[in-house]
Amino acid sequence: MVFARDGRMLHVAQKDLTQHYPKPGWVEHDAGEIWDRTLACARRVVEEAGIEQIACIGITNQRETVVAWDAQSLEPLSRAIVWQDRRTAQFCADLREAGHEEAVQEKTGLLLDPYFSGTKMRWLLDHDERVRQAARKGTLAFGTIESWLVAKLTKGEAHISDASNASRTQLLALDGAQFDDGLCDLLGVPRGALPSVVDTSGALAETDAGWFGKSIPISGMVGDQQSATLGQGCLALGDTKATYGTGAFVLANMGKDIPRSQHRMLGTVLNQMAGERTYAIEGSVFVAGSLVQWLRDQLGLISSAAETEALARSIPDSGEVVIVPALSGLGAPHWRADARGVIAGLSFAGGKAQIARAALEAMAHQTHDLAEAFSADGAAWTRLKIDGGMSAIDWMAQDLADMLQLTVERPDFVETTALGAAMSAAVGAGLYPTLESAAAGMRGSVQIFEPGMQNEVREERLARWRKALAAA
Repeated sequence: MVFARDGRMLHVAQKDLTQHYPKPGWVEHDAGEIWDRTLACARRVVEEAGIEQIACIGITNQRETVVAWDAQSLEPLSRAIVWQDRRTAQFCADLREAGHEEAVQEKTGLLLDPYFSGTKMRWLLDHDERVRQAARKGTLAFGTIESWLVAKLTKGEAHISDASNASRTQLLALDGAQFDDGLCDLLGVPRGALPSVVDTSGALAETDAGWFGKSIPISGMVGDQQSATLGQGCLALGDTKATYGTGAFVLANMGKDIPRSQHRMLGTVLNQMAGERTYAIEGSVFVAGSLVQWLRDQLGLISSAAETEALARSIPDSGEVVIVPALSGLGAPHWRADARGVIAGLSFAGGKAQIARAALEAMAHQTHDLAEAFSADGAAWTRLKIDGGMSAIDWMAQDLADMLQLTVERPDFVETTALGAAMSAAVGAGLYPTLESAAAGMRGSVQIFEPGMQNEVREERLARWRKALAAA
């Protein structure tokens, strides 16, 4: 996307990525395809805008996905292991049984779960001969997607990861400037293969002139959920947003203090400027929009995601159908890698419309579980800002307000993840002096959804959800 200084999106190009599911619980991407399609999209919008109009680049990415590549040839050594992948569940269980989880959470803010990058790196070292050989030769480079893209954009000149992404690897202490030797030893990841940790905004790197006709500063790098938090203007202590994309992720700004959750929420770096960090507390749900995609692609119940809203509105309720979308296990606050998806309450009265409506209702049910955990951690929500592709469904936005009994706010431009990356880059390039001024200059108008559901209806739904959750 190309953004103007006032936040207007001027140009956009996009290409789908191929999803690979080689085994149950395994999810992979082709890192070469990611680079090729990213470059193609970037070249297209640069051509449309004119290279002389491009001041800087911001990068945002799905955070925990791991790429291994050769630092000399810049060729990927294996498929990327995607954040949703659960293949390291047993390794995580072994670490828990050995008593490591409390110390790991104290250092990193993260629980021992296959979600995070470090155990994925260890798996590649244990199971991929090309990765092992590169490690022996000293040419192995590990990184998350922003690291991979920067390595390619700079033709190997920069091997860096911003602090928000680095904080999702389980290899960075929340108060540590660089990756932690003790954590690397615990997970068996070679420290020398990892990138340098840098700010989320600043003079981070420059593209090789060959890619776009001249060099462009890379001045913003930020993980997708942190980026959406910035794009929503959640810059004050307690500001909270929820992004509904492939998964669903709620972050609350916790200021300069390192968050310590007692209810299985995550502590994470929100952003870092001039070496100073702002932190967030996070609840991560693994399946949101990907549930609708599954209904479309695997079951053939719908032909497009947009159909779900019309189906939901076509009936007064879900007919007692409840979906627990644990297709990749359950994330926060349950953290059950062994959980599996459930469709409960089926009867002859249930059909396509009831299942589609139950899929949308699952978003509010999962978010309600997170709201209770945040409240127990002393971070109760007073208002929720939502974004991401699924948030554009008006029915779902209203259902969130009803089930949470909160005012829900949605920006007219829901791709706030991209906007947050643009804001970070604009500050890093000096177009704005602060994120606050960038938010004031680049964020647009919002829509408001107020709660209106009767309490007994809400409680009946939550009771059915909890029953189905136990079955999952």
